[in-house]
Amino acid sequence: MALFASEKLLRRFFFFLFFAVVIVAAASAYADISQAAAMAAPRKTITALPAGGPIKIDGVLDEPVWKNAGSGGFRQSEPDDGAPETEKTTVWIAFDKDALYIAARMADARPDLIVSRLGRRDEVTESDWIYFGIDPYLDRRSGYYFAVNPAGAITDGTFSNDEQTDPTWDGIWDSAARVDEQGWTVEMRIPFHQLRFKSRDAYTWGVNFLRIIKRKNEQSYLAWHPKEESGTVSRFADLVGVQGIDSGRRLEISPFVTGGADVQSAVPDNPFRTGRKWTSNAGFDFKAGLRSNLTLDLTVNPDFGQVEVDPAVINISDQETYYQEKRPFFIEGSSIFDFGRGGLNVSKSYGWTDPIFFYSRRIGRTPQGRTSGPGSVDMPDWTTILGAAKVTGKIGQGFSIGAVSALTQGEYADIDVAGVRSQTEVEPFTYYGAVRGLKEFGDGRSGLGFIGTAVLRDLKAGMALADALIRDAFALAADGWTFLDKNKTWALSGWAGGTLVTGTEAALTRLQMSSLHYFQRPDIDYAHVDPAATALSGWAGRLYLNKQQGNMVFDAALGAMSPGFEANDFGYHTRGDIINGHVQMGYQTFHPGPVFRRWIATATYYRNYDFGGNRSDEYIYLDGEGQFLNYWTATLHLDYQPPKLSHWLTRGGPLAYYPSGATVSGGLSSDDRKPLIAKVTGQYRTHPDGAYNWTVTAALTWKPSPNFNLSVGPGYTWRYSQGEWVTKIVDPLKTATLGVRYVLADIIQKTLPIEIRLNWTFSPTLSLQAYLQPYIGTGDYRLFKELDAVRTFRFDVYGKNGSSISYDGARYTVDPDGAGPAQPFSFADPDFGLRSLRGTIVLRWEYRPGSMLYFVWTQRRADTAVLSDIRFWDDLDQVVRAPGENIFLLKFSYRFEL
Repeated sequence: MALFASEKLLRRFFFFLFFAVVIVAAASAYADISQAAAMAAPRKTITALPAGGPIKIDGVLDEPVWKNAGSGGFRQSEPDDGAPETEKTTVWIAFDKDALYIAARMADARPDLIVSRLGRRDEVTESDWIYFGIDPYLDRRSGYYFAVNPAGAITDGTFSNDEQTDPTWDGIWDSAARVDEQGWTVEMRIPFHQLRFKSRDAYTWGVNFLRIIKRKNEQSYLAWHPKEESGTVSRFADLVGVQGIDSGRRLEISPFVTGGADVQSAVPDNPFRTGRKWTSNAGFDFKAGLRSNLTLDLTVNPDFGQVEVDPAVINISDQETYYQEKRPFFIEGSSIFDFGRGGLNVSKSYGWTDPIFFYSRRIGRTPQGRTSGPGSVDMPDWTTILGAAKVTGKIGQGFSIGAVSALTQGEYADIDVAGVRSQTEVEPFTYYGAVRGLKEFGDGRSGLGFIGTAVLRDLKAGMALADALIRDAFALAADGWTFLDKNKTWALSGWAGGTLVTGTEAALTRLQMSSLHYFQRPDIDYAHVDPAATALSGWAGRLYLNKQQGNMVFDAALGAMSPGFEANDFGYHTRGDIINGHVQMGYQTFHPGPVFRRWIATATYYRNYDFGGNRSDEYIYLDGEGQFLNYWTATLHLDYQPPKLSHWLTRGGPLAYYPSGATVSGGLSSDDRKPLIAKVTGQYRTHPDGAYNWTVTAALTWKPSPNFNLSVGPGYTWRYSQGEWVTKIVDPLKTATLGVRYVLADIIQKTLPIEIRLNWTFSPTLSLQAYLQPYIGTGDYRLFKELDAVRTFRFDVYGKNGSSISYDGARYTVDPDGAGPAQPFSFADPDFGLRSLRGTIVLRWEYRPGSMLYFVWTQRRADTAVLSDIRFWDDLDQVVRAPGENIFLLKFSYRFEL
């Protein structure tokens, strides 16, 4: 059969698209550069004044220093880019030996209409805000931001890569806000020991202010730049006048204690499930300024019981589920470990996912070992982190550094057989280490960096874990970027790296045959399983070209990942053996027109090959997004996937043909200034063979008062596939598929997740958060069959053409050729169901800066009975009645400044 009827047409389309976009984008870039040069303005300068006496942080601007002339002249970014602000803003900056002081007067002709919403720390509510950004290194690439709203709620974070923000950093600083008859005011005090900078006699720093007037959807900057141009920190004004200060040495220790109870249904004859278990823990967090440029974070025996539970999922693929990091120690300042996309203001990948070299959830992971045999088992939920240390900051001239080290203890499962206790190791004592460095040149016009990781496990010879886990894993990679023109319109970015893992012959054989590699595939000649191997190495790399500014959109990338690349011991990636390239063109406008305030439309094409030259994936995308004049937003997506060869349909078997598919999806969201915000999305995908799926999701957020909001996000997916994996049976008689019968089936899969979130903020330091996720999923396998031949999507259906299939209520028995010589075989019924209820309620009180009191209630319930269909109210009733686990935790920490 002709596998790719449109091969030549698509190839011609790809090259025509690539060269046409290069020509058009280059022409538009010239126009954008000319426009940028014409609009360029001198950098603003602000002078910081000596405080001249004590400043009380109360939001009242009555200190003498605030009587001096302030800075103003804000210009809009939204909604009328470049126009003067509609309400006057005046800002002041002062300093004394120990701290920087910020004051701002936000005049408003209608103070009764100021939007003032309470929120917990780092929750950016739909409210008026004043942001202050500072670049104390004056590298025009990094910095900090501090923000306050009229209700006194705060958020803070860091800048990196000129435009990227990271809200996970939490500084210790003071602020106050007041609403009066003229508008509203803010005062901030930011201690110098919270910032990182080089000690000098006199300082020049970058600063900027952003004011948000929510009812008008207005955003105005003191140091403004057109929306068509890229850059944020590089556009900051210069702050001069600061001198004679003491950077101080930040030294903090925060000991904590926890106590809790784990309450669940008792299980008869199981001594580990008596219904109740009391827990306690203690440890501390330590933070120190090693010098003015570096910060050390140390945690000993950390507890993360206040972290929100992970959502429930059903994963029937051969790939690991990815979960977001939520633990404070690891997420704070984690942007220093961002790798591979420096210099790019927008980084896109189609048909490719960059590997994550540092995936912090590997530290303290769920134990990987398993037990077998009779008896009751008490398995640890996670691996205990004995201690972890992190150093971040800058050294030398423009060199950023980040390093993490952690030790996790060996974990053991307790086994009870008729009262006789024993233990088996399920996770070894392990060291994790990662180091990241980045050197920037020429005011951030180019950069060169590296990342290295290591995992060392104490695996005992002869034990089961030694043949199941990698002993040592290493990764080393370099990345960099450069701008290709004076105005930073074009950016070239890339990275390359390698991995090496070692272990026993059994462990390496297992890895080579895992879903990450499938070296056992019988029809490849560039990789194979080596049963004597005790090491595996691989490489990967990617190059990006991106147009950073202007109306014309252009983005292209080319990457490859070798079959032996393996970074999952400390990182995360799906699989290698891929060569990928994409090109995207489009147009965007940032200014209001007759229908839209802004819109963007793009066309994208990508193609993938394996290292044997087989085309493994291909797509054409058309995307559009626009915001209407009433601030509603709409999206539209269309795609077409030509036929391809699938490596994964047979899960380690030969290549199979996979038919084409097409998708249409769209979404609509309402104005987020309103008390009720709605968003709905839908998707429909179809294949010529009759398979199809559709998904509908909705999100509704209700804000009845300034300190309360409730959001509900239901979704429903219905999927019908004609090639779902079941199992494989070795049979030399099946020569058409190289001696193995690959058993597949049709499947109808339905999922109904609902995410419910409640935020109730009593004050900027006292809040209640709740998360609840009911989840219902079913999988109905039918029409069992086997692949007819390699490189096809044809099947021999069991029960037809002389074959037979029977079912005894738990297992299927198949005779593939009736009276023929093939032997019958059986397999378990793969149908599945899950009814789950997960939730967390957290009461958080920051009773003094950096000192916390948490009360947490976590509940988990699940019922895995096979479901014939989803009946929401009946299923919800059943899961509420299902055996559950309730965990209650009280955590107290106190921050000492040393």
